[in-house]
Amino acid sequence: MKILIVDDSKAMRLLVKRILRQVGVDTDDTIEAADGQEGVEQVMAHQPELVISDWNMPNKNGIEFLREIRAKQYTGKFGFVTTETSREMREIAINAGAQFMIGKPFTPESFQSTIVPVIEA
Repeated sequence: MKILIVDDSKAMRLLVKRILRQVGVDTDDTIEAADGQEGVEQVMAHQPELVISDWNMPNKNGIEFLREIRAKQYTGKFGFVTTETSREMREIAINAGAQFMIGKPFTPESFQSTIVPVIEA
């Protein structure tokens, strides 16, 4: 599965990838982006099946990123791994086209229960 991980922290991108592997997701075809603008470029170039993005990033935040790629007809699965987990933020994310939101700090179990069903759907 082609996966794009978007976060301004390299350490967080590596941690997300490691957790995905721990829960049985094939990460051999994973690409990364350091902000939402770079994320848009990677989505358009590679059309990943799954995008996992932070919300708070420089240049283009996660919700701006999501809205832009949806406007460009990207139909892949998209979710946030973020500290922004209020009910209001969840509603904004879902209305913009996200399928899931995982709060930081997270655990392998939260990935297992949230992302795996989305991938298998």
